[in-house]
Amino acid sequence: MPTLDRQDNVFVLDLGDDENRFHPDWIASVNAALDEVEKAEGPRALVTTATGKFYSNGLDLDWLFAHADQYHEYVVSVHDLFARVLSLPIVTVAALQGHTFAAGAMLSLAHDFRVMRGDRGFWCLPEADIDIPFTPGMSALIQARLAPRPAHEAMVTARRFGGHDALAAGIVDHAVDEQAVRSTALEIATALTAKAGDTLGTIKARMYAPVLTVLRDRENPLG
Repeated sequence: MPTLDRQDNVFVLDLGDDENRFHPDWIASVNAALDEVEKAEGPRALVTTATGKFYSNGLDLDWLFAHADQYHEYVVSVHDLFARVLSLPIVTVAALQGHTFAAGAMLSLAHDFRVMRGDRGFWCLPEADIDIPFTPGMSALIQARLAPRPAHEAMVTARRFGGHDALAAGIVDHAVDEQAVRSTALEIATALTAKAGDTLGTIKARMYAPVLTVLRDRENPLG
């Protein structure tokens, strides 16, 4: 399960050491960690990362298929997490040390910055290959955070982007050696801790108002 640590003014949220799929308990644990980050005062920033082969492999499809009657509520909870990270009143950096797929890739896009391992691991939106259409909220998030050309390619072709290709496409901001992923993310976050506060939250809320409106649609999240 996710764990939260703090290094000076930077909170480090480790998403786990397996596939880090969006099981309801996992989502609740992430939200509890974000509660702690938001309650803190003063300069601060957030780095999310994971331990092992995966940053996150996305939705917990096994759980979802076993609880089909809760599909609506589950999608709402995933959308709420995306919206929360996208609008946090602090600078956020995703340190992508491993595979980042599907909803995990979308979660990375909700961060302000992304650092990816350059030599191994993929960033991918595989929905076209696994016959699961993007929800309106997911589509809005992806298209708001990526330029049109890479958004189209990622969504339509399910291309697996390695770190350097993801950097060239503008999906990530840095592609570095494995040992430098977390330290680079911490360096970026540390430099921007003073930005935390209501003003930053307002800037994000207004910048991404159309996306946040769609993500927070609890009546018709599936379109």
